[in-house]
Amino acid sequence: MSRFWSDIVHRLVPYVPGEQPALAHPVKLNTNENPYPPSPRVLEAIRAELGEQGESLRRYPDPIAKRLRAAVAAHHGIRADQVFVGNGSDEVLAHAFQALLKHDKPIFFPDITYSFYPTYARLYEVEYRTVPLDEQFAIRIDDYLPQEGNPHGGVIFPNPNAPTGHALPLAEIERLVAANAESVVVIDEAYVDFGAESAVALIDRYPNLLVVHTTSKSRSLAGMRVGFAFGHADLIDALNRVKDSFNSYPLDRLAQAAATAAYEDAEWLKTMSARVIASRERLTAALAALGFDVVPSAANFVFARHPAHGAAEISARLREKEIFVRHFNAPRVNEHLRISIGTDAECDTLVDALRSILS
Repeated sequence: MSRFWSDIVHRLVPYVPGEQPALAHPVKLNTNENPYPPSPRVLEAIRAELGEQGESLRRYPDPIAKRLRAAVAAHHGIRADQVFVGNGSDEVLAHAFQALLKHDKPIFFPDITYSFYPTYARLYEVEYRTVPLDEQFAIRIDDYLPQEGNPHGGVIFPNPNAPTGHALPLAEIERLVAANAESVVVIDEAYVDFGAESAVALIDRYPNLLVVHTTSKSRSLAGMRVGFAFGHADLIDALNRVKDSFNSYPLDRLAQAAATAAYEDAEWLKTMSARVIASRERLTAALAALGFDVVPSAANFVFARHPAHGAAEISARLREKEIFVRHFNAPRVNEHLRISIGTDAECDTLVDALRSILS
């Protein structure tokens, strides 16, 4: 601590990202990265953008990412003015907290969810309340509906939820958005391409709905940091006003070129997502055979506990074997492990190690 810190810095509890081990060949199943490479078109686009001598890098990138927004809008069947682009979905979420969720009433989000939400709430001094998941780790929409004596200024949660992987059907998301017409509902769809229904189809009907996406998961571009928000043009304008007051050039030229190419190759997305889904079901069955309780997942990870072995011990034993999974030492989930879906070979290595540890 320093006497030069502001009061807000003293109060902050920063988000803790997953470990990035400095090892030659770790089995890295702790940060939900895609185990497969991005579309070959991405590499071609990066090379084209660089040119022979990287001459394009001396100029600033397009501040509104016009070509990228057009490609993403075409993919989703919406207008470009309904698309916001940011430096990863984390930045997009940060702008949403500032621009759309900071009101006199508290916002609601689950007690078990993406741990950046309380961090942003504290950073931007947004009052919030956490809403418990049910016993099966599912979100109950009725808990987020307007109630006399329990008002809120907005709702945010992932669908599928993280770290549980549980997904809500689109009809339930629409019920939530329709009932909360006086406040913004943010649906964070980082993992939607692995088996959930997207709410982007609802944005023309509901001016209070903001849907957030990322290229980090299904499009294998975690290293490029590109995220989006989709919503009514007025919501997008609010995000742009915050962005242009903070950093008017959030996405570099290479990131814009890479993300545009990734969105233009829909077949690659479909093929790679199907591979991840197949591996997830295969790993779920293998974990169940070892005695794990596995939460039904529509994401590129599974959330599992073993009734006879502590999660912290299993995680530590796996780490000794250079296999990395995520353990959250938090109420209700401290006996669970979040395991990212790797290649089938990586998943087999994990299962073999677990079999050895459990025996």
